[in-house]
Amino acid sequence: MKLKMTKLANYQKDNFFLMAGPCAIEGRDMAFSIAEKISEMCLKLEIPLIFKGSYRKANRTKADSFTGIGDEKALKILEEVGKTFGVPTVTDIHETHEAAMAAAFVDVLQIPAFLCRQTELLEAAAKTGKVINIKKGQFLSGASMGFAIEKIKSVNPEIQGILTDRGNSFGYSDLIVDYRNLVHMANFGVPVVMDCTHSLQKPNQTSGVTGGDPKMISTIAKAAIAVGASGLFIETHPDPATAKSDGANMLPLDQLEELLKNLVRVREAIV
Repeated sequence: MKLKMTKLANYQKDNFFLMAGPCAIEGRDMAFSIAEKISEMCLKLEIPLIFKGSYRKANRTKADSFTGIGDEKALKILEEVGKTFGVPTVTDIHETHEAAMAAAFVDVLQIPAFLCRQTELLEAAAKTGKVINIKKGQFLSGASMGFAIEKIKSVNPEIQGILTDRGNSFGYSDLIVDYRNLVHMANFGVPVVMDCTHSLQKPNQTSGVTGGDPKMISTIAKAAIAVGASGLFIETHPDPATAKSDGANMLPLDQLEELLKNLVRVREAIV
């Protein structure tokens, strides 16, 4: 089931959509294995899927942390996944020159939360004509994200934007989710997404490796659907303990289908 990006804003009328995949593209075999399993379960449950994978991880705590397998190699894997399974793909960009490069391979460009106020980056993404998923900064309110939408619309009034919440900073090493932000962001007339995995991160740990609380993913996801989220963002991996990036807050792949079944029931109960 291919999600038609031209009708993305209408999908919340039927079912939530899912942005899911590994944190980072670790290799072709891993990406294809994950994509195949997620595609099968989403097809069965009639959940539109956008496959997610970062071609490069630019924001790492330690200098020796895994950052990627090579930009072009990872982007080509994303492109191949999209064509093979008939699903759109999304990846994040970090600098203006990356926008056109990534846009040649994927359907959706993602602006990381730390960079959501970077005007030139937003404008460069908008110039590609791709759908843009802007993650709300951990330091911002949902209401303030209207300015990010204004920036991309000023470049291309027809551009399709998505706003994604991933929690707000709470002290030095934790995040907290304020579900009012989803409601406030929906007022801008764009699909709103809850990032159910990054919102459970425990950043800036003394070890230099970000922690997490994946057992709470189901709670975050159910609450987001209950308040009307258009979509969910979930990073998943067959063995999070061995993942090269963000393993501490990813959902084990074998737990995803049961969670999605429960979320579909929540969705049916509120519409």
